[in-house]
Amino acid sequence: MDMPLWRPDRRRVLASNMARFMDAVAARHDLVIDGDADLHRFSLDQPGAFWRAVAEFAEVTVETWGEVMIRDADAMPGARFFPDARLNFAENCLRCRGEGEAIVFRNEAGVRRALSWDDLYRLVGRLAAGMRAEGVVAGDRIAAVLPNLPETVAIALAAASIGAIFSSCSPDFGADGVVDRFGQIAPKLLFAVDGYVYGGKHIDLTERLAVIAGRLPSVQRIVIVPYVSARASAPPLPATASPLSDWLAGTAAPADIAFARLPFNHPLYILYSSGTTGAPKCIVHGAGGVLLQHLKEHQLHCDIRAGDRVFYFTTCGWMMWNWLLTALASGATLLLYDGSPFQPTPDTLFDLADAEAMTLFGTSAKMIDAWAKAGLRPKASHRLDALRTMTSTGSPLAPDGFRYVYREIKDDLHLASIAGGTDLVSCFVLGNPLKPVWAGEIQGPGLGMAVDVFDDAGRPLPTGQGELVCTRPFPTMPLGFWNDAGGGKYRAAYFERFPGVWHHGDFVSWTEHGGMIMFGRSDATLNPGGVRIGTAEIYRQVEGLDEVIECLAVGQDWQGDVRIVLFVVLRPGLSLDEALTARIRERIRRQCSPRHVPAKVVQVADIPRTKSGKISEIAVRDVIHGRPVRNTEALANPESLGAFQDRPDLQT
Repeated sequence: MDMPLWRPDRRRVLASNMARFMDAVAARHDLVIDGDADLHRFSLDQPGAFWRAVAEFAEVTVETWGEVMIRDADAMPGARFFPDARLNFAENCLRCRGEGEAIVFRNEAGVRRALSWDDLYRLVGRLAAGMRAEGVVAGDRIAAVLPNLPETVAIALAAASIGAIFSSCSPDFGADGVVDRFGQIAPKLLFAVDGYVYGGKHIDLTERLAVIAGRLPSVQRIVIVPYVSARASAPPLPATASPLSDWLAGTAAPADIAFARLPFNHPLYILYSSGTTGAPKCIVHGAGGVLLQHLKEHQLHCDIRAGDRVFYFTTCGWMMWNWLLTALASGATLLLYDGSPFQPTPDTLFDLADAEAMTLFGTSAKMIDAWAKAGLRPKASHRLDALRTMTSTGSPLAPDGFRYVYREIKDDLHLASIAGGTDLVSCFVLGNPLKPVWAGEIQGPGLGMAVDVFDDAGRPLPTGQGELVCTRPFPTMPLGFWNDAGGGKYRAAYFERFPGVWHHGDFVSWTEHGGMIMFGRSDATLNPGGVRIGTAEIYRQVEGLDEVIECLAVGQDWQGDVRIVLFVVLRPGLSLDEALTARIRERIRRQCSPRHVPAKVVQVADIPRTKSGKISEIAVRDVIHGRPVRNTEALANPESLGAFQDRPDLQT
């Protein structure tokens, strides 16, 4: 008989934030709420009242909410939550004061740094003063090429305190990857490190920063956050660069930060799409929506409380970093880690969990699989006394991954598989501390999220696989795309397939328990190890080589994950050899990131394209997986597909 892997006991259920919130809503609105299904129904039937209740439960600091909770509530896109409210995101993240730890940072070299709440407040105040001295005002963009450091958190909060818009990518991005993103948003300031450490190697960034600086003319100042010693032979930094200590010299921490209380939808972050068909799309997210959505996910779905110690293994180029940062608004301590999760030993992150009394451990499905393959048994080697919740995202967590967690990590643990994306900087479906956990299943939709499964004709599918959609507005719908006058690209990205409905591009199905199973992306985005990667970024580098005429990349399902396969068309008379393969991989690694590097590089004579000249990744992906190509009549050269079928070099 099928049994859940975990079921919360009555004591844990009654003590949960979700149960307390349920009681508060029932009392406030004179309702009978008999369980989480009733609460979810209320959140959809009365969205304004629900989101206001979330704000009150989380004690959000706000100047005013205004009289209107949702304007144009049926418009999708177009609905506006709390259109007259005024608040500041950073002010809500910095409500705690005192000597308790706000941030604890560790890296693979064993360095530990801690910032108290007062330390963090002072640092944010000094950074904000420095930004104002540079002329930064609300709406200006602040960009960062930084690891997961305390300074990165403080810089983001300093920008938010003014109303500037923060955008980041991790330091393993090549110059092209950085410029492809930041070049679109014209940042006024760029914060960067001198280098970083990964897997025991020191990587100097000064040469790359010089290239980036020359290609971002809008940047009036580069502020260097010291992290590793630069090579003596490295080229000098641009004249516009200043070390952080020099830049802050003479800047005093204000006793009280002048938080700019701005409209609910004032821009907070710019995040980036995968860039499948061109330069990455710049997705603009609003401060109020991010704050409320994250508070709901943290406090209700993840049961985060003041004093908890919250960790996510992430870089600053992934939306989970932004998600983690907001845990400060719940009074939780952020546990930050930079470096390889297997350095110096495979159980480094479990050492961190024990040493820092971690209460929430955020990771990826790929990481859980790696632990299992490495034979780690943390239950036998670590205490993990404080750990209550583990979250997994990035790619679907296989049933064996669920079972491994309970068998080898901790049996009394809420394992929450969560799924959403950069597009909403939050989740559509995630954990529920009141419900049992079943192998291979996400527990259910988030409160306030009208999640459904549609067939190709836009009809709901109670059973069977279909498209993940959301049928009603939610607060973290993007404000739009940067430089998208009129919003045409934004509407095409999410609302073209099913008008008036958010189409997310994931292939999913409901379960008999009210949960959801994810089957991966339904478009051509690459997803190795759960990291979304755009093919255009790879093409830009590979096609810059003289030997390569054209290329095409797809994700191949492989051993429970996805690997990148790159097909290349070479100049006449050339053959792909080990030397050229190595050059291709090294160029991608240096100019994009290590995550972009293909597992297989294969030579072909031709690449399928549509009659309008666009290459057809989806057709190739279907062929290599043995699936029929649904629309060969749209191809100008359908005969080219034969070269991708039943290839022996894709079976190993």
